[in-house]
Amino acid sequence: MYCTQQNLIDRYGQSELIQLTDRPERIDPQNAGAIDSTIISDAIARAEARINRYLTAFLPLEAVPDDIRQIACDFARYFLYKDMPTDHVAKQYDDGIAYLEKVAAGKIPLAPDSSGAVEAKSNGGIEFQAASQVITSDLLDQY
Repeated sequence: MYCTQQNLIDRYGQSELIQLTDRPERIDPQNAGAIDSTIISDAIARAEARINRYLTAFLPLEAVPDDIRQIACDFARYFLYKDMPTDHVAKQYDDGIAYLEKVAAGKIPLAPDSSGAVEAKSNGGIEFQAASQVITSDLLDQY
């Protein structure tokens, strides 16, 4: 899991999450005025699925890099806004997508988490590097 409900509370505050999850159609109306953990869990799962589309080559991650945790929080928040995210929330989402596209394209590496842990396991593929060409056509022309 890239982020938790507590990560969302720490970043955006409990009152915002209550506003975003305290919906009339909620499953348990007796908990009105509280964060609906079911809605939060759904948003986090959607965020993780969206991120995984871009990080397929890096999965499974040994540790969640801080930038991925931040993007997961931003994506979950975006999904909590349903069809009406603010401009700021939509920009954070778009910025996260742009970042993930660059990671997937190999333009920027995944940053390690704050503990310095390695961020990704090998994807199991074979990697090799060819040596530079020793015999060139110019060299062959000399013979």
